[in-house]
Amino acid sequence: MIRILLADDHALVRRGVRLILDGEPDLEVIGEAADGAEALALAAADPPDLAVLDIAMPRMTGLQAARELSRSRPGLRILILTMYDNEQFFFEALRVGAAGYVLKSAADRDLVEACHAAMRDEPFLYPGAETALVREYLERARTGADIPGRAVTERKEEVLKLVAEGHSTREIAELLHISVKTVERHRSNILTKLGLKDRQELTRYAIRAGLIEP
Repeated sequence: MIRILLADDHALVRRGVRLILDGEPDLEVIGEAADGAEALALAAADPPDLAVLDIAMPRMTGLQAARELSRSRPGLRILILTMYDNEQFFFEALRVGAAGYVLKSAADRDLVEACHAAMRDEPFLYPGAETALVREYLERARTGADIPGRAVTERKEEVLKLVAEGHSTREIAELLHISVKTVERHRSNILTKLGLKDRQELTRYAIRAGLIEP
């Protein structure tokens, strides 16, 4: 059972989202918060597996809460739930450690899939987000901004691609016929070399570098 913390400042929205989540046999909402600060307190008192956070909340936004939760509870998966189809919010959500960005208008279609993707440690991109990634890439190319090329060795690039595609450390070791410790060392070196913090940032880099499709 995946234990979920839900945070949104509108009780009616929380009720609707809870109905979607609790309707799944492997999902259970264990706590509801009306703002980011309350979400932090609930997560500390009864740690969930997954936090679903609205962006626009009083006291502490969902993005601020996501940043704090990522720091204090690295194993916690986070999804951002919002009415805003906004590129800036989308990229900021990835930056603060969210595994996905789900539009409220499509929650009945996308939210359950996003929850399962997050628990598999895979990023969830709603269809418009893929367009945003391509648009940003093209804008960077048009303005002459730096577009990453090969900044790591071929072996590290292989590891980077497999990590971005969502393979586990053990799966990567088996695919590349190297040890688990070697994979972990490559991944650590890649993050340091490229100045990245987590899988979400690594995935964005892989898309920009043409290693995976958005």
